[in-house]
Amino acid sequence: MQTNFTAEQLRDPDVARSNEVLRACVHCGFCTATCPTYQVLGDELDSPRGRIYLMKDMLEQERVPDDKTVLHIDRCLSCLACMTTCPSGVHYMHLVDHGRAYIEKHYRRPWRDRALRWLLAKVLPHPGRFRLALVGAKLGRPFRRLVPDARLRAMLDMAPRRIPPVSRNDDPQVFPAKGERRMRVALMTGCAQRALNTDINDATIRLLTRLGAEVVVAEGAGCCGALTHHMGKTDESHASAARNIRAWMREKRGAGLDAVVINTSGCGTTVKDYGHMFRATAMAEDAAEVSRLAKDVSEVLTLLMREREEAPSRQPAADRIAGTDDRPAPGPAPGGLRVAYHAACSLQHGQQIKAAPKTLLKRAGFEVVEPADSHLCCGSAGTYNLMQPEISAELKARKVATLEAKAPQVIATGNIGCMMQIGAGTEVPVVHTVELLDWATGGPRPAALGPDMP
Repeated sequence: MQTNFTAEQLRDPDVARSNEVLRACVHCGFCTATCPTYQVLGDELDSPRGRIYLMKDMLEQERVPDDKTVLHIDRCLSCLACMTTCPSGVHYMHLVDHGRAYIEKHYRRPWRDRALRWLLAKVLPHPGRFRLALVGAKLGRPFRRLVPDARLRAMLDMAPRRIPPVSRNDDPQVFPAKGERRMRVALMTGCAQRALNTDINDATIRLLTRLGAEVVVAEGAGCCGALTHHMGKTDESHASAARNIRAWMREKRGAGLDAVVINTSGCGTTVKDYGHMFRATAMAEDAAEVSRLAKDVSEVLTLLMREREEAPSRQPAADRIAGTDDRPAPGPAPGGLRVAYHAACSLQHGQQIKAAPKTLLKRAGFEVVEPADSHLCCGSAGTYNLMQPEISAELKARKVATLEAKAPQVIATGNIGCMMQIGAGTEVPVVHTVELLDWATGGPRPAALGPDMP
């Protein structure tokens, strides 16, 4: 694609990067085939190619964004399926992130939109505030039909049936490895996940320590910044990211770190991009190091299990899977389950991790099935289900239908947003992948499975 940015414009690192992305695009349109919003709406401007044209014009002309441009950019899920499909390597994520930041700076939204976005930015990244909001939403849910705004109704629907108790495992501390220590990792405990489902971090800690990892919850680490980053609120998102970088680099320079483990794939995509986000700042070197250390939990589990297999002791197969030397893997109860694996967009497209979670589940003895159109988004996408509830609901219905068509006993995924979204549309239990792996290797039965599951 030909671009016409001036030399002065290109001195801005964000403009220079957007110019690189735009010039890589060859207008082929392959991206439209895998874009969820184009599938639902059928509008070229609701495809990556259409949005690229809109952003190119807006950024080149340095114009105040018009309502049409904002509408179509807001409808983008940032699922990044287009990046997986693109034969030219167009890094759409960096372009749309820049476009959103530009809109946030130069466009004045209607007051209702400003109020909603302010509320989400001030509540969701803070577990304590989010927990209080969930209590309020739960109390207000019986009156949802009286609420005129679909976005407010979506916020009421977000509250889980049971708000989990606070987990002390999220406090800064060190969890020693069981047996020989094979690595030392920092666990990102996150923000929304700490309010919505505390079982995920607990299961992750049990599983990692059982496999020989020392796990530290670092003082000062918290929200990754993704929620505000995708709203174009750069100052807020970078402040959250900077706190994490400082916290993890203190650990790296202290007792050392082999990895930063992330069990919410939406956060993982953002943390792995810290190096880009801070490339023109004084934190560039530390940010790049954190991005290098950042690993999805499935990547670290794969590495730990491979190391156990290659260890000179050569434990029996059951013990290698269990991750202990004295207790074999459980019997066929968990292994007999039919698991439908939902590939979170941020994992399969944002991080290009596709096989590892399924391989781990199969090795643990589960029957793993995948739905049709597994590349398409479920409609959660951070705050998308709250800000674009109609499109999100359509995508959720499609995803649930394809998952239920596989007749699973349980649905597994690696992202809390997907868990909440899909769980609201089906009676099939939805759990995190690590909960199943923890159960299969000696941990407790995932609470979501209930007492009747074998």
